[in-house]
Amino acid sequence: MVFPGAEIARHAFLYAGESLQRIRAAVLSLPLPRWPGARTEQLLVAPTDLRIADPLEGEDIVSGRFAFAGELLLTEGRPLFSCEMPSANFERIVSGFGWLRHLRTQRDNSANEFARAAVLSFLRRHRTRTGPSWTTETVATRLNAWLCHSTVILKGADAAFYRRFIDAVIRHERLLRRRYRGMARDELKLQVAMTLAMASISLDLSDRRKSEARQRLDDELARQILPDGGHISRCPDALLRLLLGLLPLRQTYINLEQPLPKRLLASIDRAYAALNFFRHSDGELALFNGSGRVPSTALSALLRYDEIGSAGFKALPHTGFQRLEAGGTVLIVDAGKPLSAHLSKTAHAGATAFELSSGKNRFIINAGVPASPRGDAARMARATAAHSTATIDDHSSIRFSRSDFLGPVAFGGLRHIEVERDEDERGDDRLVMRHDGYLSRFRISCERSLTLSPDGRTVSGIDRFRRPHDALPLAREGHVATIRFHLHPAIWTMREDADTIFMTAPDNQSWLFTATGLSPELEDDIFFAASTGAKASRQIVITADIAEHADIAWQFKRLD
Repeated sequence: MVFPGAEIARHAFLYAGESLQRIRAAVLSLPLPRWPGARTEQLLVAPTDLRIADPLEGEDIVSGRFAFAGELLLTEGRPLFSCEMPSANFERIVSGFGWLRHLRTQRDNSANEFARAAVLSFLRRHRTRTGPSWTTETVATRLNAWLCHSTVILKGADAAFYRRFIDAVIRHERLLRRRYRGMARDELKLQVAMTLAMASISLDLSDRRKSEARQRLDDELARQILPDGGHISRCPDALLRLLLGLLPLRQTYINLEQPLPKRLLASIDRAYAALNFFRHSDGELALFNGSGRVPSTALSALLRYDEIGSAGFKALPHTGFQRLEAGGTVLIVDAGKPLSAHLSKTAHAGATAFELSSGKNRFIINAGVPASPRGDAARMARATAAHSTATIDDHSSIRFSRSDFLGPVAFGGLRHIEVERDEDERGDDRLVMRHDGYLSRFRISCERSLTLSPDGRTVSGIDRFRRPHDALPLAREGHVATIRFHLHPAIWTMREDADTIFMTAPDNQSWLFTATGLSPELEDDIFFAASTGAKASRQIVITADIAEHADIAWQFKRLD
């Protein structure tokens, strides 16, 4: 059992650790002078950007229209970075220069002229390294974009611009190299290691710098790509982001006949296998731990580069996920917990939550994440109630810090989760999970069992609630369980009777949900990960007094 005093001590420890991390990062990010006589680097290659480019968006950008994250900027002929940005988040996106990829689709020189003008505008505006444009993530994104789209920027450029651009690229590389040593070991550090490795060979840096870059990348790949291929953040679309960087890096090393980092190829293969694990039957990724919507077209484009045709696993035991699949039905289940406090800033309180897809349809989902990673909506999306699992008294199974200093790290609740999986004599695939997310607060543990029939037509579940030593909950405690099943917005629903709800997809595939004697309700819901932003949806909700219903059984059945 975790006592409140232990949680207070843990919180204090997190404060101390974060303070030391910030001091170290600040010291290491101090700029260094560029000494006279330093080697003059040149750009050898423009690495490939695998992200999808949109010609219509390219036209808008050349005309001075920037639309990102629900906000709009019209330059009206002014230099881009002389304009007032709608928000700090918008500024980070624009100054990351990821939008350069859309200019590749334009066939006239206006796109090249616009790109150069934007770079010059940035360099004139940002003579000091302060503000949203100089976060480490934005610097890494900008350096990668400048390398990958240097042909767009430099086509038609004179020698003076070329030298100024190369000098800016080199200064970005040096800044990232300094900051790298003080970074926390999370996805961003791996992204920076990838960017520095790409810069080391694209700029033809010294052999020593190339070797250092390879070693950095190997070290982070070893730390962050787990043996089962998952990422330490436990976020499915982190794998997508990493592969989008690792694949061009691999190809650039090969094209330039440079020695590859030792772990690069194996990490790519494992990450592909894990990515396939998280794919639903409709081709899209499951929504766990900060994953937003990834269009199936973008995912399919990336999977074309999977050279070994990675087969999906039944489980990712190191990452903490299980997959049940039969007869065209797929269940992807969160059976894990954050791997550490500093990795929990994007973690969700979704232990034992699952998503269900069948054929080309997703029926049961999690709410996903909003476009903005900050604010009340982001906090709501991380709560247990935003996932297809059970809550007690509508509390979350993980407690997150609201400290601006620490950031939203996990500091209480879930500490342990047990997983058992077997197959019975009928061939049913059965998964049982137990967690202690409510043990310290309510002295109640939770168990969820999921069973998928061999033909994929029936999914049976039981949620159990127990006091220590497997004792039944007491009536005087008055705790209420709420079990939610979030429905994809495309699913139409209708109540059949008091205990049964009918669900049908656009292609007329239909399922019945039944919870005998529990009168499940259909309630309004919100789906954060829709392509157009947050969208209204529905959810099936079971509410029951735990003392009266310590075991809550329910079932989904496909109507063939």
